[in-house]
Amino acid sequence: MTYPDTYYRRTLADEKVRPPLAGLAECDTVIVGGGLAGLTTALQLARAGREVVLLEAERVGFGFATGSDNIAAMAGTAAAQKLHRVSIEGVEFVRQTIKDLDIKAAKPRPGIIGVLRHDGGAELKGHAERLARDFDYPLEYLERDQVRAVLQSERYYQGLRDPNAFHMHPLNYLRSVADEIERLGGRIHEATSAVEARLDGPQKTMRTANGEVRARQAVFATGGYTGRLLGQLRRAMLPIATYVMLTEEAPELIASAIATTDGIGDSRRAGDYYRVVEDGRRLLWGGRITTRAASPAALARELRREMVGTYPQLAALKTELAWSGLMAYARHLMPQIGQLQPGVWYLTAFGGHGINTTAMAGKVVAEAILGQSDRYRLFERFGLTWAGGPVGLAAAQLTYWKLQAQDWWRERPR
Repeated sequence: MTYPDTYYRRTLADEKVRPPLAGLAECDTVIVGGGLAGLTTALQLARAGREVVLLEAERVGFGFATGSDNIAAMAGTAAAQKLHRVSIEGVEFVRQTIKDLDIKAAKPRPGIIGVLRHDGGAELKGHAERLARDFDYPLEYLERDQVRAVLQSERYYQGLRDPNAFHMHPLNYLRSVADEIERLGGRIHEATSAVEARLDGPQKTMRTANGEVRARQAVFATGGYTGRLLGQLRRAMLPIATYVMLTEEAPELIASAIATTDGIGDSRRAGDYYRVVEDGRRLLWGGRITTRAASPAALARELRREMVGTYPQLAALKTELAWSGLMAYARHLMPQIGQLQPGVWYLTAFGGHGINTTAMAGKVVAEAILGQSDRYRLFERFGLTWAGGPVGLAAAQLTYWKLQAQDWWRERPR
């Protein structure tokens, strides 16, 4: 049992394997899913002295949004402001966890730049002003020449830089969090799929192939790999594939195009996102979404086409590795966080919302279980809406193609 071959797998700080569950385990809370949301929930509960058992079908961290105006329209301005503060708190929570646990292997790097692929400076500057005014969150506005001073591409116009945001090695972060959970007495079992959940009554039971867990609380944090264990959760999310590639080592060639260690993302829906890694020696490039995962060769061709279209000077840069992963999306494009019934919690649909929001989901659910807050209620209006099954997936793909056409029209030469 191992991780798929990705950049994160190749740069793991350790290869510790955790044993499958065998026999009976009893605890305060059983958590299904060893991604960021599940591990954060387990960490906060373990820090509070609760007994935790976490079940992960594969390996810890195996599985690697909508704008504020839309959120305000759905939730109201006051709620949108609270949700934004939660997301900013998530950045600080992850940053502080890296510091507290001394996770050097996470290699955090400050700075995220969002860039426009069309001339829209006035609108972008207005957006920055609204964020500063309504959410007390200042961003650095970059004119076209400032963007192109660090990103040598004719495709880019204006941009916004978030100096408070950062990017990191997520898998090393997750594995260090798992180590801390175990140090605090929590139990993590890999290669352990939950095959049956009995959730009625005060005791919740999660059965696996070779054992079962009995607990007072059950948490489902399964993301894009949600199976049929809990039908209501499965029906409420769409598994959407996203793609990433890693280039060969070519530091001088990469530096001729990209002169920043900031993470970069463009303005398109499901646009490109990328950053230099290994001290500038390689480029990690991601983008595109589909409702069905493509072959590694096909996705590498698609991503290379995007990279070279953006930076023609990188045409000689070879692709060394490409892979895909599933993200969970809800029909309303917001995270789904809440209580299904007394003692049964869910956290899913974080596609497009980032590490900070996903981590905060685990934190607010842990707070609810511990009786510390009811902040999870901020997400109640974004519930487990049926995602439409196969029809929903087809609609998602059609929506993506429509958005691509809109992007093309907006970016066409004038």
